[in-house]
Amino acid sequence: MPSALITGITGQDGPYLAELLLEKGYDVYGLMRGQNNPKRGMVERELPDVKILTGDLTDQSSLMRALNDSNATEVYNLGAISFVAYSWENAKVTSDVTGMGVLNLLEAVRLHGGDDPRAVRFYQASSSEMFGKVQQVPQTEETLLWPRSPYGVSKVYGHYMTINYRESYGMHASSGILFNHESPRRGPEFVTRKVSQAVARIKLGLQDELVMGNLDAQRDWGFAGDYVEAMWLMLQQENGDDYVVSTDETHTIRELLDLAFAHAGIEDWERYVRQDPAFMRPAEVDLLIGDSSKARDVLGWKPKVNFPELVAMMVDSDLAEQKKLAGL
Repeated sequence: MPSALITGITGQDGPYLAELLLEKGYDVYGLMRGQNNPKRGMVERELPDVKILTGDLTDQSSLMRALNDSNATEVYNLGAISFVAYSWENAKVTSDVTGMGVLNLLEAVRLHGGDDPRAVRFYQASSSEMFGKVQQVPQTEETLLWPRSPYGVSKVYGHYMTINYRESYGMHASSGILFNHESPRRGPEFVTRKVSQAVARIKLGLQDELVMGNLDAQRDWGFAGDYVEAMWLMLQQENGDDYVVSTDETHTIRELLDLAFAHAGIEDWERYVRQDPAFMRPAEVDLLIGDSSKARDVLGWKPKVNFPELVAMMVDSDLAEQKKLAGL
């Protein structure tokens, strides 16, 4: 039975990846920081077959213990301080976890492998935020990286360190440059879930307005459940490599609002939405759209859920959740 260790098991992608690997017969371990993690109960309830290990990306010795305890043949590094807005407020913490944490885990994997640098296959969750001030449209694996946030800078460090370990030590190390991917499991601080949750609450009469930032920012949004399959496929290849994972389509925040409100039966969303400069980024990333042809050609991967279906899925989920919470 293959064994996989997932950092960031409490995030959005971790549970989807764990479910996929369990279906494929893996022994799955999830790395969690601290015994009193508030999301531990969620993982134990929704993923009872995942074995939880305690560890911290900033503590290499704890990562070594996790590798020994799991005897993992595949490691998926999804752990990060992943909320972009937070990274300006806490650039040091973001750098330590999202950047240096990658180095700590790569080194732990290298040492654990001993004489066989390919004994453990490694996946790094890179991000389209690395492109930042985009130098090419659409963005490919070869596009110059120009990050526009401490989060993006930290992801660039982890991305290049993964390439460096692959080239220096011969490790099977891959980076998935994932464009925005969303789901009902997305945290409410992220714009897609912020919108779907607010739309549900407005529809149910529980909320009067939605306060937003830049409505003209454009993103390439896909479904997280589709994207974790690409992660797994990367580690099934003969050699490690880097892959853009995206839908190859871009949509504005306005389009997101159009679809979300319309799905809830509200046609005129402008009377519910107010813009506030406090929600504007200090340095905006205006246009992100990927070219995932390499992933489609080499991995045989393609997204299954389109943008309208994704938005409808999230609004329906939040409507059900808010009805339950409100006792409606």
